[in-house]
Amino acid sequence: MTTTPKPAFEFALLGVLALLWGSSYLFLKIAVTEIPPITLIACRVSIAAVFLMGVMAWRRDQFPRDAQSWRKLFIQSFFNSFGAWVILAWGQQFVDSGLASVLNSTSPIFVFFITLFITRHEPTNPLRFIGAVLGLFGVVLIIGVDVLAGLGQQVAGQLAALMGAFLYGIAAIYGKRLSHLSAPVTATCTMIWAVVVLWPLAFVLENPTELRPTAQAIGATLMLSVFCTGFALLIYFRLLKTLGSMGVASQAYLRAGVGVMLGVIFLGETITPMVGVGLILVLLGIIAINMRPRQRTQL
Repeated sequence: MTTTPKPAFEFALLGVLALLWGSSYLFLKIAVTEIPPITLIACRVSIAAVFLMGVMAWRRDQFPRDAQSWRKLFIQSFFNSFGAWVILAWGQQFVDSGLASVLNSTSPIFVFFITLFITRHEPTNPLRFIGAVLGLFGVVLIIGVDVLAGLGQQVAGQLAALMGAFLYGIAAIYGKRLSHLSAPVTATCTMIWAVVVLWPLAFVLENPTELRPTAQAIGATLMLSVFCTGFALLIYFRLLKTLGSMGVASQAYLRAGVGVMLGVIFLGETITPMVGVGLILVLLGIIAINMRPRQRTQL
């Protein structure tokens, strides 16, 4: 017997997802100082795959046996993990982190227009578009309006950041094609594909065998892999089924707010009025995106 998901619980999971992916930047920053980016991502997806296979074993889930599902999982893995991550890692070498965060938060807008003009797989309305725009404005205010001064400079890096957001948006749409698979199965299989692709790249472009990372870098990699990747993907693929593409993409706006709250809690930072307004706009945007139209009653 299946139970209807409770909206409050799903929104709480959306917040947890934003927390996990928002904190991943901290662990990435720590680990990448000692581990090259492609090798780090390869380690990230490998550990996540092992963790997720453990979840599958505990649930007694089965891997898909048809080639079509595995092809779709490969495409999803490119959109949601190894393709987007490599492009973003390359682009962030040339773009200020604040501007990269803004550009990387545009995935809900991409989802809206792709859904409106191409896929039409879920409802689109003016309220959802307003929510997407409000959320983006909120991110800009949280990070700082001055970051937009860099627009038009280092164009290749900025386009890479936008492309990463675009791929995330596509992932939120394409992932609906995997609704016949459970969230643990989808998450595990996409990580397996990422392992297959990234380790050969790491050995060709970098030299993983010579690395001697410290305990701090190893700890950051483990946190990044288990919590910010494995556990986060379980939530992500669940929310694709309950909140839909636009709903799950809206966590991109929450990630900026997560960074602010982590600074307040752990670094003693204060919230300025501008940041406060930005947080309010982000929350209003997410509410507008996820608000379901009322069903008309039949007389």
